[in-house]
Amino acid sequence: MRRVPRIHAQYHASVLPSLISTASPEFKAKAEAMDSLVADLEAKAAQARLGGGQKAADRMRSKGKKLPRERLSLLLDPHTPFLELSSLAAHEVYAGETIPGAGMITGIGRISGRECMVVVNDATVKGGSYYPLTVKKHLRAQEIARENGLPCVYVVESGGAALPHQANVFPDKEHFGRIFYNMAQMSALGIPQIAIVHGISVAGGAYVPAMADENIIVREQGRIFLAGPPLVKAATGEEVDEETLGGGQMHSSESGVTDHLARDDEHAIAIARGIVGDLGAAGAKPGVPSAKSENPLYPASELHGIVGTDLRQAFDMRDVIARVVDGSRFREFKKEYGPTMVTGFAHIHGYQVGIVANNGILFSPSALKATHFIELCSQRQIPLLFMVNVTGYMVGSKAEKGGIAKDGAKMVRAVACADVPKLTVIVGGSFGAGNYGMAGRAYSPRFLWMWPNAKVSVMGSGQLSQVMTSVSKDPKQHASLKDEIEAQSTALYSTARLWDDGIIKPTDTRDVVGLGLALAARERNHRGRNGGSTTWDGEGRGYGVFRM
Repeated sequence: MRRVPRIHAQYHASVLPSLISTASPEFKAKAEAMDSLVADLEAKAAQARLGGGQKAADRMRSKGKKLPRERLSLLLDPHTPFLELSSLAAHEVYAGETIPGAGMITGIGRISGRECMVVVNDATVKGGSYYPLTVKKHLRAQEIARENGLPCVYVVESGGAALPHQANVFPDKEHFGRIFYNMAQMSALGIPQIAIVHGISVAGGAYVPAMADENIIVREQGRIFLAGPPLVKAATGEEVDEETLGGGQMHSSESGVTDHLARDDEHAIAIARGIVGDLGAAGAKPGVPSAKSENPLYPASELHGIVGTDLRQAFDMRDVIARVVDGSRFREFKKEYGPTMVTGFAHIHGYQVGIVANNGILFSPSALKATHFIELCSQRQIPLLFMVNVTGYMVGSKAEKGGIAKDGAKMVRAVACADVPKLTVIVGGSFGAGNYGMAGRAYSPRFLWMWPNAKVSVMGSGQLSQVMTSVSKDPKQHASLKDEIEAQSTALYSTARLWDDGIIKPTDTRDVVGLGLALAARERNHRGRNGGSTTWDGEGRGYGVFRM
């Protein structure tokens, strides 16, 4: 057989010669003409960057607000490029009206190390109202984000649709409503939708934060309502001020429309950067810790004194979390809403985790908060850690009329359908339906561990005594049954029957959970999953994140 000789010489592409003469009159004439066009473009772009002008800028600053481009600069990583899109949109389009940039800044920039699509309402231009080309510019930004899998960050301050142009803004397929359609579609595809409300967000504009997976509002500055006070009075006769109707405190603590309450513009942007940072770097290698492991700031030995053995004595689960997670850092989610449930993001031995923890009985807002958070973690492919000390869901006529059964069922459904690894640690009581909502054994956590003081039962001893007194007239039978159920609720009784994966010392919780997270990450790596638009097991995601 004839051998083909190996060719060791490396092929190099030829260098193209330059065939032009930079001294020629033709070259100089062309260069001058192009220089003039570029200078004109730069002048127009610089003018557009001024937005609505000095008066509008001064008006915003007088209210303690940052200007739109100042907000954008704070949001982006320092000294990184920003690819602005369509900066001259609406230039000389609307007769008699100047709408620089169509009243909006859009572009691709890096936030906490991750490329994002940023959409900024420019409230210096007609109060951030949406003209037909504003809508078109917003939709184009979303189209680019969807095609390239870019998280969307919406910097919101808008009066909604420009009413004189409503016929060309509101009803058609590519009009205002398509913005929210796109947000829902991208959420379902696992493309995060994040909003920061710096000012008014009214009418259709209220749905940008409401449709976001996670959002922030500035205290005593942001406003979200479907209709402002004048329209509310005209429609219902009610007289109400803007803050009461749609302010940050109300939405963060009562309605649940917002998830984070910020002090000012800078704080709001810092929170948004933290949210994007928790998404992880695009294309990050699965199975590898996403951060460097750090010891908690406080000793684990203090857990014994925080929790104790008497389940009737309350404690703040944040004190437990602070002694388990890396650096004792915890980005809490929806802190003001449903305060008997603590939810948030942290790292344990470098592995990211979403924590669902009890700080009391489960009311409807607590259940809805947990449901929303579990959906977020499922979308972002973040494992869940349930830290359990729950007496159950609230009972009584007020709770039933408020829908505790359906709200509790939403939480139970979210736990059952969460498509990420679940780890459960029972640090106190796990009673009644609270056991279901907090990923008890029936809800297939990867691991379930108990502390020595933990108890699992259909109800707590106090409730049990009251129920038995009302249904049993025989004190002996009452006492006997109470003692029997008490004995069956202990950690030793549970572990002897393999209802858990072992009793662990409180001081070992961090290391045990860290090992569980490492195993889950290794299994994910084995399957070759990489987050984004697929779930842990590769199935479709369905509806995305519902705001509960």
